[in-house]
Amino acid sequence: MEYYFSTILDCGFEEAESKTLSALKAKGFGMITEIDMREKLNEKLGVEIQKYKILGMCNPTFAYKALQAEEKIGTMLPCNVIVIDKGNGKTEVSAVNPLASMMAIQNPALGGLAEEVTGILQGIIAGLND
Repeated sequence: MEYYFSTILDCGFEEAESKTLSALKAKGFGMITEIDMREKLNEKLGVEIQKYKILGMCNPTFAYKALQAEEKIGTMLPCNVIVIDKGNGKTEVSAVNPLASMMAIQNPALGGLAEEVTGILQGIIAGLND
């Protein structure tokens, strides 16, 4: 099982990021963290990489249900989505596969919830090319 879902968009980085955030918002997700890896790695190590952002996304309803089932689930939250500039007007967008990450947790109450969130994230990523 892959630990992420991914698609390549035929658009620039900023457009892909905006499109991704809009699609996630439409499904009830909000951004609670944003890490600009290009900026941080340049600042800390003086290295240059392509535009690369980690978007920490949270759907409050699902997060609340997960916390009710498993107190330490916060170690697996938020749902990370990454946006990577692939050059030549192409951008890759990937999202964590909640089913893969939940396999490490021995709590059957999370199974259905992980399946539901996985389906939503898969749909979002696949729909970005529409």
